[in-house]
Amino acid sequence: MKEPLRQQLAAGLKTMGLYYPVVMQQKLIHYIQLIARWNKAFNLTAIRNIEEMVSKHLLDSLVVQPFLEGDTVLDVGSGAGLPGIPFAITSPARQFVLIDSNGKKTRFLRQAKIELGLDNVAIIHQRVEDYHPMKDGHAIYFDVITARAVADTSAILASTAHLQGSNSVIMLMQGRLDERLTLPGYHLLETSRLMVAGLDAERHLVEIKKTS
Repeated sequence: MKEPLRQQLAAGLKTMGLYYPVVMQQKLIHYIQLIARWNKAFNLTAIRNIEEMVSKHLLDSLVVQPFLEGDTVLDVGSGAGLPGIPFAITSPARQFVLIDSNGKKTRFLRQAKIELGLDNVAIIHQRVEDYHPMKDGHAIYFDVITARAVADTSAILASTAHLQGSNSVIMLMQGRLDERLTLPGYHLLETSRLMVAGLDAERHLVEIKKTS
């Protein structure tokens, strides 16, 4: 079944103007096969049909990948690894931290990291509010912080404030765009309407940065 799924993925990527080598596409399919296998016991996602996972998980994550900049990315409330694992597969030169407070989900993420050979991924089982990474005695800030359907905008900004540097970009993936965004201490960089192959639903990317 893997090859028909890869062909479905390749067709969707082509429609969206994206290209990744076959080896990356195979790894992406391996990933959703892992989700499907673990889903029976761990309830990682409400989507049970693996063909739907191609559009609703893989393509819905990868549509944002071209917007990524910088070297370090934090995926907040990563859950089953979305969008962090698709990003990590297709951006091997970047470093990703996937954080979630659900132990079952981080257990899955650790296994997925091993099976997919993702040396550029770290898994953290913790509330993001309590996560304070340090290096050489200094706080670590991330170039990009992503969140996909986790909480409202103000909650994400507040819970990750200590992980944001002056140049950090917060990338929020939303369905219907929140037109009432109020961002004290931040400014809206851009909103982008996203077109996801095989998905008849609104998708938007909101990019936010701290006010200097």
